[in-house]
Amino acid sequence: MARLSSGRKKGFRSGGLFCFAPHQIMTLLAFLMLSSCQAEANTNAESRATLAKVVQDTIPADTAQAVQAPVAPSTYTFVGVGDMMLGTNYPSASYLPPQGGATMLAHVEDLLRDADVTFGNLEGTILDEGGTAKRCNNPKACYVFRSPESYAEHFQKAGFDFLSIANNHSGDFGLTGRNRTKAVLDEVGIAYAGLAGSDEYAIIERNGLKVGMAAFAPNSGTVSIHNYAKAREIVGKLEAECDVVIVSFHGGAEGAKHQHVPRARETYYGENRGNVYEFAHAMVDAGADIIFGHGPHVTRAMELYNDRLICYSLGNFCTYGRFNLRGEAGIAPLVQVEVDAEGKFVGGKVTPVYQSYNHGPKVDAQNRAIKTLQRLNAADFPESPLILGEDGTLSKKQ
Repeated sequence: MARLSSGRKKGFRSGGLFCFAPHQIMTLLAFLMLSSCQAEANTNAESRATLAKVVQDTIPADTAQAVQAPVAPSTYTFVGVGDMMLGTNYPSASYLPPQGGATMLAHVEDLLRDADVTFGNLEGTILDEGGTAKRCNNPKACYVFRSPESYAEHFQKAGFDFLSIANNHSGDFGLTGRNRTKAVLDEVGIAYAGLAGSDEYAIIERNGLKVGMAAFAPNSGTVSIHNYAKAREIVGKLEAECDVVIVSFHGGAEGAKHQHVPRARETYYGENRGNVYEFAHAMVDAGADIIFGHGPHVTRAMELYNDRLICYSLGNFCTYGRFNLRGEAGIAPLVQVEVDAEGKFVGGKVTPVYQSYNHGPKVDAQNRAIKTLQRLNAADFPESPLILGEDGTLSKKQ
């Protein structure tokens, strides 16, 4: 799998192994020997000029060019995870994890960083205090999330490049919360998308490769999952400007009773949560290369459509204090997908994780998320050529 290593986090590979013919190897050895001798000799201008001419005359032009020219990677690796809310200081600081949340992603940090680009869904806002908390019809069942601003550094340290802010919690503290969330993410260099009219998409560049991300949801203030024309326009723009396009959506009914993808419009507590099957296919047709879905708070099936990977729900990945983590809600897949330079699926890997009420995600030795995905994939998308192995390997049926 390809890896990024840049100043902030990671950067696309810029070199590789070269193969030389025997005569080329000999000339390279001659060059090295001459360099060694020159280091011991008198380094006057005449000697340096002589050495340069010998090297020029000895090494064939095609070999010298091969030594200097970087080799572009043939594939790129993307990691996607689901819902994240590392702790909330509202309504009480008692809902914050110990150690300032610094250890919440520690057990999976290496997995998150083992990619060219890493994506997750940010549930809630990031600001220390203030803002206007949203009102709920049932205050006892009202969940309003406000994470301390220092928590943005935890996402940056773990290697996140893109965060979706298109969900029902991004507006938990009104415009103040949204604006401060964006400002804090800007400060740590994480791109975001999903707000209607202002931050509908994002583009990042890693050593010449452009990657675009758009995010959609059925919630107020977000780019609507219901407006297909607008969604196609955004994705089409990204497809024209970028090498790889990621689409994120927050949609579908919630909970273990709604774990299957129905291929129809879903409603939950009277809200239209969209037809995620139809939407995902429409976005691939518009130019999306990878689809990362979330919202149901449980894992949903995956499929290959036109050689593009669609993940219908990545579940609860790192959700501290205020989320139900019983049963299926406490396990999730960390999905690594490898694509070629055109965004076409090459392969991938699912790492199963679990979390409890006193720690963030850890690798699950029981492989529960893999077993869940195998069951759901077979039931919901039997026609898909996607193969998920017992060890989590993703491949395409030949």
